[in-house]
Amino acid sequence: MGECTCHKNYTLDTLIPQVGVITDIREETPDVKTFRVNAPEGGKLFEHMPGQCAMVCAPGISEGMFSITSSPTNKEYQEFSIKKCGILTDYLHSLEVGDEITVRGPYGNSFPVETELKGKNLLFIAGGIGLAPLRSVINYVLDNRANYGTVDIVYGSRSADDLVQLKEIQEVWMKAEGVNVYLTIDREQEGWDGHVGFVPNYVKELGFDTDKTALVCGPPIMIKFVLAGLKELGFTTEQVYTTLELRMKCGVGKCGRCNIGSKYVCKDGPVFRYDEIDELPNEY
Repeated sequence: MGECTCHKNYTLDTLIPQVGVITDIREETPDVKTFRVNAPEGGKLFEHMPGQCAMVCAPGISEGMFSITSSPTNKEYQEFSIKKCGILTDYLHSLEVGDEITVRGPYGNSFPVETELKGKNLLFIAGGIGLAPLRSVINYVLDNRANYGTVDIVYGSRSADDLVQLKEIQEVWMKAEGVNVYLTIDREQEGWDGHVGFVPNYVKELGFDTDKTALVCGPPIMIKFVLAGLKELGFTTEQVYTTLELRMKCGVGKCGRCNIGSKYVCKDGPVFRYDEIDELPNEY
């Protein structure tokens, strides 16, 4: 297949929508569902690496860019955890197992799991639906456990009911060797006996050593204060990665709606080491 002229990293296959069949739907929270998608003949639609995204389309409705939340080590299917927050996502939440959508991708770069992160102690910090892109990396690391050091996961949400992938967290991540999971919610809640407080404050309270590489994703305000907190703890900008996939629109550098300083999220990201970002936009 010939090369696409709009982005050097993409072949035409990347730009052509493929039909995907929804084979499973999990209700994670009141407004987040995880959709499992297969090719009509079975198996995955395409290969990807942790942190990459795909354009999910409901023909006649709209399309949008979403993180692929399943690990590439999973050879059977791909998953997308989608928050209900607009016309497209409202429609996707109305779909049922057996319904079809179209998907094209993968788009963007990935977390450097086979280069810079290999052999490192890893600190994952997520807020709300921000766990979605990090889930792919976490499961990739757990499936290649010998290649990485200790794993610390700090995850928080507004309430216990808003914690995404809680079953997997409790039954898989918390039981994995060399993995420490720290959960928090913003405010006191009946039946919750865990930590209460915002993620950035919890990170500083835990006081992690700087022998780790941090991967951060969540709401813009959370990212802003987490980055500040990590710097207070002594982390350098070269030790922190984040993903800004929510800013991606067209995915191929044509619409100009995802620029951050001189960077384009779709062409240069969505995964950035913090020192690679010229300037964070006001919302960050």
